[in-house]
Amino acid sequence: MGTIINIDAGGNLTSLGTRLLNFTDNAGTFLVLKKQIMSKELNKISKYFSYLLRHEPESIGLSLDENGWASIDELIQKTDDFELNNDIIDIVVETNDKKRFSISKDRLHIRANQGHSIVVDLELIPIQPPQYLVHGTAERFIEIIREQGLNKMQRHHVHLSESQAVAKNVGSRYGKPILLNIATKEMFDDGFIFYKSANNVWLVDGVPPKYIKEA
Repeated sequence: MGTIINIDAGGNLTSLGTRLLNFTDNAGTFLVLKKQIMSKELNKISKYFSYLLRHEPESIGLSLDENGWASIDELIQKTDDFELNNDIIDIVVETNDKKRFSISKDRLHIRANQGHSIVVDLELIPIQPPQYLVHGTAERFIEIIREQGLNKMQRHHVHLSESQAVAKNVGSRYGKPILLNIATKEMFDDGFIFYKSANNVWLVDGVPPKYIKEA
């Protein structure tokens, strides 16, 4: 049995013995973990959701529709690593700092907002980008980027950001971070198609070297 996370009738997170707090937003009242116990358990579940909803739903026999939506009931039923329920899933979605996931309007389905290596149609609408966006990478990749540009590799798109801080954080995952300024308005004028995900990540099929300037 994996990590057990249960919420009892009194509003307690029983596996950690920690009380939950209530807050209300437009969709109603949700349970939110106290900040001091959030990060470890929620981060584990968030990574688990990313793995399933972006890359390997078949690892637990989870079905995604053509738009990447999974049944929340099926996710709960087929998960063995954690004892999930609707409240825990709401907490993960609402508190994820990068807003990686969305819950459907009927609250019956969940999906990842971008970053898939499996074929899904996220129903993205083309949109004109700002003049420049930023991409974060690691110093060890810079030579091949100078030669080949930015390629989407196993993902659907290259990811770009309006925030230098976000891009630097992404680059630091892979080594010493380097920021690249991308001439996105020039790319758009040259016929490249851009999208913007539900969590504000800019997406494009690729970036040739001539549009890249090292910050």
